[in-house]
Amino acid sequence: MDSSKGFAFTGPRHMMPKAEAGSSPTNTTEIDWDNEEHRRCITACLIKGTYVLESERTKLREAGNDTCEEALALAPAWWESFHFRRFRVLACECECVLCQVGRHIVAGRSPRFTYGVIFEYVPPDGPRWHPSAPSYVVAFRGTMRRDATNLGDMRLDLRILLNAHHSCGRFSHAREEVGKFLDSVMPSGGGAGSSCVVWLAGHSLGASIALDVGRIAACGDRQQATSTRGLHTTSYILKHGLGKVLKPHKNNMEEQFEQLSPWVPNLYVHQRDIICKGFFDYFEQRERMQERLPCVAASGTTLSYRDMCRSAFGMQNERPHLLPSAMLWKNQSSAGNPHELRQWWQQEGPELVLSRKAYKWPA
Repeated sequence: MDSSKGFAFTGPRHMMPKAEAGSSPTNTTEIDWDNEEHRRCITACLIKGTYVLESERTKLREAGNDTCEEALALAPAWWESFHFRRFRVLACECECVLCQVGRHIVAGRSPRFTYGVIFEYVPPDGPRWHPSAPSYVVAFRGTMRRDATNLGDMRLDLRILLNAHHSCGRFSHAREEVGKFLDSVMPSGGGAGSSCVVWLAGHSLGASIALDVGRIAACGDRQQATSTRGLHTTSYILKHGLGKVLKPHKNNMEEQFEQLSPWVPNLYVHQRDIICKGFFDYFEQRERMQERLPCVAASGTTLSYRDMCRSAFGMQNERPHLLPSAMLWKNQSSAGNPHELRQWWQQEGPELVLSRKAYKWPA
């Protein structure tokens, strides 16, 4: 066993009771679902569980064991410690060239890679249910750099950079599977009064999938500081002008923003993580524009050059890739790897210096 992946060794120690002499802690303390720290730590651990599950299954496949049941040796502690059970595994075939060629060479050998897991909350108290607790959490893992899924993950990372990920098999599969799952668990006519609460969570690549799925669900449809600020002011004014030319597209984006605005996802980002920089820039520049040129900001906020270019060539977006609203949690620590998942199950301290800010649309 790789102890570096063991929950008792690397999990949130502050949420584990102190172990007896000569033993390792395996059970968590009582969960307070009204506590942001508990919600954050538990969610990060569930995502970690999807990483460990796929890593262990990959090792078993490479060893010629297709049952994969032994993969549950390390993974379950990451969710069972918080009273969750594995409800459904989300897996699909890899789309990278090597795997596609392999499927043609070895007929019938088409491994499916786990990219997410649906967890069901099963509290030990039976019928008692905390009003802030989720009924289910859909957790998506990110890129796995040292495993067999690496090529497929890196291919998706590249497509995200090129804004061409929406048509990828993993994204399409996630939208379809989560959509069917929501239909099965939500009462007829669901809505805000529904007793079933589903959280979407992800890290890195998985966060992109979670946001993509969330947009569908929320719509109810299937560098110098001075020069940089000047550039973005000009950019907003240009988008404001282009919006007048592409008025049907502008109206469509505003309508979609209106639909999405009640959805306020929690975004946990590190200030030194270059992958997260776009979130800071978008929301902070938007706020500055709202203070300086509110009319221009109201128009430019809903528009992006990518979406406008697609519209100009007759390719209308099904949904915007921008977010109208969000709660932005920023880790301002100077310690540790800024993109690492483990920072988010830590207590606030040297590795985690949190600040938060809510962004709403319309402002």
